[in-house]
Amino acid sequence: MEFSGFNPFAIGTATIAAFVFGAIYYGVLSKPWMKAAGIAPEDANMNPSIFAITFVCQLVMATMMAGLIGHLGEGQVTLRNGVVSGFFVWLGFVITTLTINHRYGGKGWDLTLIDGAHWLGVLLIMGAVIGFMGL
Repeated sequence: MEFSGFNPFAIGTATIAAFVFGAIYYGVLSKPWMKAAGIAPEDANMNPSIFAITFVCQLVMATMMAGLIGHLGEGQVTLRNGVVSGFFVWLGFVITTLTINHRYGGKGWDLTLIDGAHWLGVLLIMGAVIGFMGL
């Protein structure tokens, strides 16, 4: 198994694209999401630090996605393989974790659907950008 390194520009671009996607996604779905999460609009945490934390976490996620895609080997870092890798990570780790956490937290399936679709979008975007731009 080979690893060709990291492309900081691809990682940064993937992070920004995913962050912007999330802002638009939750901007459009803010009311249904708050209802599903049981958060009153006046109690929503809009502290700027939460956005910084989100960005840093997505930067780590994009870096790990680049590492994962990079492990496919030379010539395998492609748009298609990036998208497939993003989907597999979502299916195997993210949606399963969300489902478990939401069930134990007593949340409804609507929250799992909203959050799950968001993370699917994030991982597909990251995989596509990194796969397209290469390592």
